[in-house]
Amino acid sequence: MLPIIGLAQNSAFTLKVKLDAIPSATKLYLSYNIPGKLITDSAILNKGLFIFNGTIPYPLKAQLWMDHNGTGLKHLGNDPDNLTFFLDSGEIDINSTDSIKKSIITGSRINTEYLKYKAFIAGPVKEMALIANENAAATTDQKNDAQFMGDISSRLKQAAENKKELQLQYIKLNPNSEFSLGALHEIAGSHFDIAIIEPLYNSLSANIKNTVAGKEFAKAIEAARTTAVGSIAPAFTQNDVNDKPVSLADFRGKYVLLDFWASWCAPCRAENPNVLKAYQQYHDKNFTVLSVSLDRPGKKDAWLAAIKTDGLNWTQVSDLNFWNNQVAKQYGVTTIPQNFLIDPNGKIIAENLHGDELQKKLAEVLSR
Repeated sequence: MLPIIGLAQNSAFTLKVKLDAIPSATKLYLSYNIPGKLITDSAILNKGLFIFNGTIPYPLKAQLWMDHNGTGLKHLGNDPDNLTFFLDSGEIDINSTDSIKKSIITGSRINTEYLKYKAFIAGPVKEMALIANENAAATTDQKNDAQFMGDISSRLKQAAENKKELQLQYIKLNPNSEFSLGALHEIAGSHFDIAIIEPLYNSLSANIKNTVAGKEFAKAIEAARTTAVGSIAPAFTQNDVNDKPVSLADFRGKYVLLDFWASWCAPCRAENPNVLKAYQQYHDKNFTVLSVSLDRPGKKDAWLAAIKTDGLNWTQVSDLNFWNNQVAKQYGVTTIPQNFLIDPNGKIIAENLHGDELQKKLAEVLSR
């Protein structure tokens, strides 16, 4: 059986990095995320090798950073010499000359698979990077030129579509690959069409579906099913800013925008004026907003300050559990801002309405 991302048992790893023709002051840094914790380790040259040891619960994405001058991780500049790869149990060998970017990885099935996946989607990924660089290098006049920016947008959209097509092919050709699940997760996005995504998920092998990541994706599918347009919004109760319980059922008889946000979320804060505009325009027409904040534990003051600063004069609730907010998990929320428009009968009639889309939808339903 293939080692699969997400099996919940700690495994030891040894990472050996051999670099030729490098200064003796060279230092390597290894960083990776064990859920809820960022690990950063370092190593110096010892008998021709840089060696890292540790334990991981399952294969994890990691990065190696090469500090050629030994001046520290914070001084690597805007274009650091680094390598993205996967940590796996057992020994992983990395060999290169004078740059970690040019490395060859051996002794690791998952990294072989990772290189295979990257090569499969390399064309559109490279194209997207080139377009992004072209956009970054554009002059002020070009950025104010509707035709130029329209061309950039059109080309970027086409490259993204090409990448998606290749990801779909990869999923179908490689049902027992961790990266097929990763590609499916990327295609699905934060809130997806079950009719498209569920058959693709079902086409994956039992090994992949039985990983922690696979099981979490199955839960996301069920959450999407229960919060799809046309479904009755799942009931919940959560405390408001005064620690008083508020129930979604309290709002029956009104149109409710169930809005997920957080004080630390810059896109949420940028969207708040649009939500405020909608509230001010329609709150006397049987419409209100109920906001659920994904603020962090111990950060109630930041939550309250953001409410005051942004002028959010409607009901606010949170359990201050960050991404583990129970209502967010219940509604399958994995990115914010995200929202659901609920009618007076408790039925979800729209989702992810932002900017002008929110105004248009409210004008449509509240003028009936």
